[in-house]
Amino acid sequence: MLTFRKALLLSACALTIIYFFQSSHSKATYPGDIEHYAKHGNAEAKDTVQTGSAPQPTKAFPPPRGVSKDKKNSQQTFHSVEGKSLQEQLRYLYPYDPDGKFPAYIWQTWKATPASGDFADELRPQEASWTDLHPDFIHEVITDQTAVHLIRYLYASMPDILEAYNALPIPVLKADFFRYLILLARGGIYSDIDTMALKSAVDWIPSDIPPSSVGLIVGIEADPDRPDWKEWYSRRIQFCQWTIQAKAGHPVLRNIVASITEDTLRMKKLGILSKKKIDKSIVEFTGPALWTDLIFNYLNNPEYFKIENGGKNITWEAFTGIETAKKVGDVVVLPITSFSPGVGQMNAKDIDDPMAFVKHDFEGSWKAASERIKPIIG
Repeated sequence: MLTFRKALLLSACALTIIYFFQSSHSKATYPGDIEHYAKHGNAEAKDTVQTGSAPQPTKAFPPPRGVSKDKKNSQQTFHSVEGKSLQEQLRYLYPYDPDGKFPAYIWQTWKATPASGDFADELRPQEASWTDLHPDFIHEVITDQTAVHLIRYLYASMPDILEAYNALPIPVLKADFFRYLILLARGGIYSDIDTMALKSAVDWIPSDIPPSSVGLIVGIEADPDRPDWKEWYSRRIQFCQWTIQAKAGHPVLRNIVASITEDTLRMKKLGILSKKKIDKSIVEFTGPALWTDLIFNYLNNPEYFKIENGGKNITWEAFTGIETAKKVGDVVVLPITSFSPGVGQMNAKDIDDPMAFVKHDFEGSWKAASERIKPIIG
């Protein structure tokens, strides 16, 4: 017969068993980190960790930031930026640390990874050059399919950005958008798959410029000093975006991500977001024209730069004809030779010049012929 005392004793035993059962189990490891998607890229990661029953994070893709130990940085919650502009939300999501180091990442995109038999043989020397010259960097080649998951992971809290990325109707638009998105979130170097590294990024800026004082490194794509330049290029000085080095959260990246997102959703709402109906050219929508404009906007923004009364705006004249790196604020602009050596125009030197850092072969099959660099004849 089950007496009250026996029932009480059995209950106590049951509670004790449950307690020890729960306390003896370690917390489950969340396996859905970013490398689950992005490790579909390069065959091997340089910084590996011991394997176990669950995937472990690597240096290449740190997990989302936890709560900051700094009370000043932990006061703001995401709810406090709801309803604010897209730029403000991005500022919170990926803050810019101008004094930080450049992340040692190299990002490239292609239809297949180098580990795949579908990777183009003619691209293997270019792809390998980045690894050879940057042995301590994490080098990832991201496929289109992986890029979708990666952006979904990085911008899970930004539905407008995800909607815009998925809605873009042309591969070149997504390729452009991806480079800004990945650099904004993780920083490092983005370079088109048809580029060859000639010098390590460690040597891209002069030794007298502290890397901690630089947040963005860009090169000149076009400097056409002739009356009919508008027939060939969209801007008198045009910055290239086939190779970019940046620290995560840089304001230029934040602004271009917001601009593309807002323009995309605007066209979608108007029913003109298709290859034949979009109301901007590719170079103005996501390409070097927009990139150039937003760099100049940043350089002339009093929020970031002190502009004296009557001070002159920074224009193309500040960079035309430069043959060495020029620093303005936290932006370093490299001469045309640095990322466009051997093009045979606009005073670009050859690939053996000391300022030649990256060679672009302009073979991107995702780009229409009209969007590639044009030789100026005559």
